[in-house]
Amino acid sequence: MNGIVNFDNSAGTFPKPKNVLLAAESALTRYGGNPGRGGHRLSVEAAEMVFSVRQSAAEFFGAEPENTVFTPNCTYALNMAIKGMMQFGGHIIISDHEHNAVLRPVWALAKTRGVTFSVARLADSAEETLENIRRLIRPDTKCVCVTCASNVTGRISPYREIAELCRSYGLCFISDAAQAAGITELTLDDGFDFLCTAGQKGLYGPTGTGLLVSAGRFELTTIIEGGTGTASADPEQPRDYPERFESGTVNTMGILGLGAGIEFVKAKTPAKIFVHEKRLCDKLEAALHRMEGVKVYTAPKRVPIVSFCIEGFDSQVVSARLSDKGFALRGGLHCAPLAHKAIGTIEGGTVRFSPSVFSTERQTEALISAIERTARELRA
Repeated sequence: MNGIVNFDNSAGTFPKPKNVLLAAESALTRYGGNPGRGGHRLSVEAAEMVFSVRQSAAEFFGAEPENTVFTPNCTYALNMAIKGMMQFGGHIIISDHEHNAVLRPVWALAKTRGVTFSVARLADSAEETLENIRRLIRPDTKCVCVTCASNVTGRISPYREIAELCRSYGLCFISDAAQAAGITELTLDDGFDFLCTAGQKGLYGPTGTGLLVSAGRFELTTIIEGGTGTASADPEQPRDYPERFESGTVNTMGILGLGAGIEFVKAKTPAKIFVHEKRLCDKLEAALHRMEGVKVYTAPKRVPIVSFCIEGFDSQVVSARLSDKGFALRGGLHCAPLAHKAIGTIEGGTVRFSPSVFSTERQTEALISAIERTARELRA
C-alpha cells in the first residue's frame, strides 16, 4: 500500500478487493467494444456486461434496472437530480450538513435560475429535525435534499422519517448516500425519490463511478444531451431511462469494477462491514478522549467516521504530520463547510478518520500512538 495506511476511506476505499481489479482489467482485455454503439459482437458483449452490473446495482438498492443510471461520480448524480428538478425555479430545502455537491448546485441555481433555498438544522432527535424541515416548507417548495450521513461527523439523518414527511407534502426527496451506501442497508423502500451515491467509497468500485437511482415518481429534465446509441435520427434527447441520462460513451472499465465492488459488499454484507469499522472507530475515539487537548466531534447515531482536532493547531498541519508517519487521514473542511459551521470548526477544520473493511486493529493502535506523538511534537 505504498508504505502508507489509508484511513481516508470516506474519500475513496483503498485497497480495492481483488475481484474489482480483475473486473476492471477485463474491460481492457476482453470487453473493449463501445456498449450500445453497434450490433457487432464486441459492442454487444460489452453492453451485456454493463447491463449485468446495472441489474446488480438495481437489486442492491431495490430499484428497476432502467431507473439505475451510471454517472461519473456522486456529485454528478446530485447535480442531475437537483438541477433536473429545480432548473425552472422554485424552493428547495437542504440540511446544514450537506456537502458542496449539494450546496454549490443549489447556490448556482439561486444565482442563475431564481431558485430559493432554506437550510434546515439536523438535530440529535428525529422529531426536532423533522420540525426544522417542516417549518421551512412553502407553497413553492419542490424538493428536500438531505444527506443520508455526514462526511464530517458521520451523523446519520432520519432519512426514512424525512421521506415520509416529503411524501405527505408531495415533495421530491433527494439524498446523498456517498457515505452510507455499502455501510448501511439503503433501498428505495426507505422512501427516496432519487438516491445518489459514489462508486469508489463504500461500494469499493473504481474512481470515476457513481449512481443515480430513481424511484420513478418524478421526472427530471436533462442537464446534458448527446449520443445515446438509440434514436440517432431524432435531435431530441430520448425520454426512456437510462439512455436519457447516459449521453456519450459510458465508463465500461469503471462500471465493471463497480459491479465487482457491489458483489463484494453483498458477500460481506453492509451490516458486518459496519460492525467492523465501528469497532475501530470506537477504539480510536476512546483513546482520543484520554488525550489532553484533543477534541472529538461525533454524533449520537453515525456511520463509522471520527473527526477530531488537536486544539490550537490547524487540522491540515496535523494530517500532514500523520502522513509523514505513514497514515493517510484527511484534514480540512472536507468540501462540507455547512457541516463545519454547524459543529463550530469552520476556521481550522478537523482531521477525519474513516476505516474500511480492510483496516485492522493493529493499524488503528499504531495510529493512536502516532497521534500522541504528533500532539507532543506540536506542543513542543
